[in-house]
Amino acid sequence: MELLADKIRPTKLTEVIGQGHIIGTGKVLTNLLKNKKLFSMILYGKPGIGKTSIANALINELDMKYRALNATINNKSDFDIVIEEAKMYGEMIVVMDEIHRLNKDKQDLLLPHIESGLITLIGLTTANPYHKINPAIRSRVQIFELKELSVDDIVSGLKNIVKTLDKIKIDDESLELIATLASGDFRSAINLLEVAYYSADKHVINSELIRNINSKPVFFHDKNEDGHYDVLSAFQKSIRGSDVNASLHYLARLLEVEDLDSIYRRMTVIAYEDIGLANPGMGPKVMAAINACEMLGLPEARIPLGVVVTELALSPKSNSGICGIDAAINDIKSGSTGNVPSHIKTSSKEYKYPHDYPNNYVKQQYLPERIKNRKYFSPKNNKYETNLVKLNEEMRKE
Repeated sequence: MELLADKIRPTKLTEVIGQGHIIGTGKVLTNLLKNKKLFSMILYGKPGIGKTSIANALINELDMKYRALNATINNKSDFDIVIEEAKMYGEMIVVMDEIHRLNKDKQDLLLPHIESGLITLIGLTTANPYHKINPAIRSRVQIFELKELSVDDIVSGLKNIVKTLDKIKIDDESLELIATLASGDFRSAINLLEVAYYSADKHVINSELIRNINSKPVFFHDKNEDGHYDVLSAFQKSIRGSDVNASLHYLARLLEVEDLDSIYRRMTVIAYEDIGLANPGMGPKVMAAINACEMLGLPEARIPLGVVVTELALSPKSNSGICGIDAAINDIKSGSTGNVPSHIKTSSKEYKYPHDYPNNYVKQQYLPERIKNRKYFSPKNNKYETNLVKLNEEMRKE
C-alpha cells in the first residue's frame, strides 16, 4: 500500500520541482553535486516543498552510505549505532528529520563527528533554524531556506506524475484546482491526485470530483499567486488602519486555509512596524499568542489569534521605530558615517560610565563627529512615547 508520493519521489536533483534559487545550472546544490562534494546542511521550509526529496536526490546521485533518523522518535542508542556504522564505512550521511527537536544529549553525541567530517548531516525542519536550532549545530552547517512552491510549480510536477498513471484522464482546470487546494504543499497535491485517481469512475477526474474529496475553500491563489499576497496585505493594512472587523475577516480567511506561518510572520511585523512604541507590550503578547497556537494547534489556535489580532487592531499605532532605523541604515548606505569617538572605543580610559552619575546619565558624545547632530528618532504623539521623551529630557536636565 505504498503511497504515490513515495513511489515517485525524485532520485535526481533535476527531478525536484521549484527551488530554482539553489537548484539548476550554476546554483549551489547542483554545483556541489557536480563537484561530488557535500557539506553538512539544514534544509528548512514549509511541509511538502521538497526537503526530503532534495536530501534523497543528493544521496542517490552521490551514491553515499546514509541513515535516516528522526530527532524525536529515535533514541540515543539509535544514534550510537549510526556513529559506529559511520566509523566502519569511514563516512556517512545522516538525514535528520525534525532537527529542531534534537535534545542536548544527542547533540553532544553528534557534534564532534560532524566537526571531524565522519558524519555529514542533512537536517530537515519546518521551523526557522535561526530561532529553533541550537547555535552549536547552526555553526557547523550551511542553512538553505526552501521557497514556497507556486501553483505553476505544482501543476508542472503533477503533469509529470499523470504520465505514470495508467488510463488517467484529467484536464488542466482540475490540475490547477488540485495545486491551488494544496496551498504550496506538493505532497498534499500528490495525495489528492491519488485519491481522485482511485475514486474516479474509469479514472476520469474532474473539478467536481476534486471538490467532493477536498471541500477546503480557496481564497488565495490565482494563476500568479497575487491573491495570496493580497489577502496578507489586506490583513496587515486592516490592522494598521485600526479596522477590527476587517482584521478579523482576513484572519478568518487565512485560518480557513490553515496558513498559520503567514499569520505569525505578519502579526510579528505589525507589532513592531505599525504599533511599536505606541504600545510596546504588543510584541511579547504576539509571541505569547504564537506559542499558545503552537501548543494548541487548530482549530483551538483561532482563539488566541482572535484575541491578539483584535488587540492589534484596536491598539494605538506608531511607526517611529521603523522610520528611525531606516533613516540610520540610509545614512550608512550613503556613506554618512564617521569614526567612532575615541572616548567610547574599546577599553578607552576617557569613557564616562553613566551608572557612576546621578540618574545614570552623563553628557558625552556618542555619534561620530561628522554626524553628531543627526536625529533618527522622531516621536509620535502617543502616551508611551511622549512619556519616554519627557523622562529622558528630565534626566538630562537634572
